[in-house]
Amino acid sequence: MMRKNYYQKVAFLGMFLIILLAFQKYTSKEKEDFSEVKFISENTISLNLSEFEPNDLDEKQWQNLGFTEKQIATILNYKKIVGGKFTSKEQLKKCYAFSPEKFVELESYIMLPETNKDAKSNHFKSFEKKSITISGKFNPDHYSTNDWAKMGFSERQAEAIVKYKSYLGGSFISKEKFKECFIINEENYQKLEPYLILPSKTPEDYKSYTKNYNVEKSKIKYHSFDPNMLTIDGWKAFGFSEKQANTIVNYRDRNLKGSFKNLEDLQKCFVISAEKFEELKPYIKFDPSNFAKTEGKKVEIKQQETDFSKIDLNSITFKKLLEFGLDEKAAGSIIGFRKKLGGFMNKEQILSTYNIDKELVGKLISTCPINTSNVPRYTLVDAPEGWLKDHPYFKYSADKIIFYRISNPDDKKIWKFLKLKPEYEARMKLYLK
Repeated sequence: MMRKNYYQKVAFLGMFLIILLAFQKYTSKEKEDFSEVKFISENTISLNLSEFEPNDLDEKQWQNLGFTEKQIATILNYKKIVGGKFTSKEQLKKCYAFSPEKFVELESYIMLPETNKDAKSNHFKSFEKKSITISGKFNPDHYSTNDWAKMGFSERQAEAIVKYKSYLGGSFISKEKFKECFIINEENYQKLEPYLILPSKTPEDYKSYTKNYNVEKSKIKYHSFDPNMLTIDGWKAFGFSEKQANTIVNYRDRNLKGSFKNLEDLQKCFVISAEKFEELKPYIKFDPSNFAKTEGKKVEIKQQETDFSKIDLNSITFKKLLEFGLDEKAAGSIIGFRKKLGGFMNKEQILSTYNIDKELVGKLISTCPINTSNVPRYTLVDAPEGWLKDHPYFKYSADKIIFYRISNPDDKKIWKFLKLKPEYEARMKLYLK
């Protein structure tokens, strides 16, 4: 009898456990527990958030918004339950994967009507997707917010693309990295991919690449310039690649017959992005002497070509150097160095000038003659103190020369006391009698 009661109690306990487990399983279907879900921080998302149509997002894009795999599965299952398409924010909010905080964070970016009632009306017309229009191959690194907007992206989307580029270090690096931009969905990427001027694969050292990119960008120093006088090297100094610089010069010389008439002409050059143009704009100074007013319009005056084979390198002007093709920085360096020296004694000295394009200057010195008859020259004994202390070749030895020549007024003895390296002595002797 006791044994019978024992088995009855065990059977009862077993039935109770089965009923309890069944009840828990049933209630878990009603609502999943997301208490342990952690969303990515606002600072991380802020680089990628933009207007989005939740019906277009794939698993990767939901993940970029900060959802876990479990949450994404819930969202996609919920989408099937409601008929395969979310129709309103009101409906999406009911999905258990969205915490109240997460929904508030994303709400302003969701391209859905507020309520199901709105979805049935014409109120939602303003959210219709724009088609992307691509005119030809392009480098997305050079596109500004306005450029992306002209292509068909919304203003917020365009801003997000530019912010994503900055997040990568100022360059999209590759098509792979470009594709990772949150708002570039698969459909748009397939349209854009054939036109992107970017490497297909991301280099393994891309992090160091972006670091170098930013370093190079920080080295760009803008200065006033006339775009009609700027050479290929001048444009390259402003951060353009050689191919871009060639395009700008060809556009000016061929399409515009030799000159940009105004800012609008320069702005129309397709390799100069709106962002880059705004950087250059404060430094652009057109030389009015290149134009004359005719019937209220500016017309180019064709200047007579200069015969540089007759221009002396010790008298060539800043303006003539620009005409030859040097940029303002290089021309200024040459004129400044010549002034400190009192004149060049040979053409090789010009090649040692800082901030020059040696290839272009090489052409200059092979074209122009040099006249040294007016360059001041002295002996070590009679050279003025001021001249010794100011001259680039003598100033570091000036005090010694002045000291030694007091008791030894003989150039040969002074040279022995100075004990200079042969190359230093050789360049100093260029300016001695």
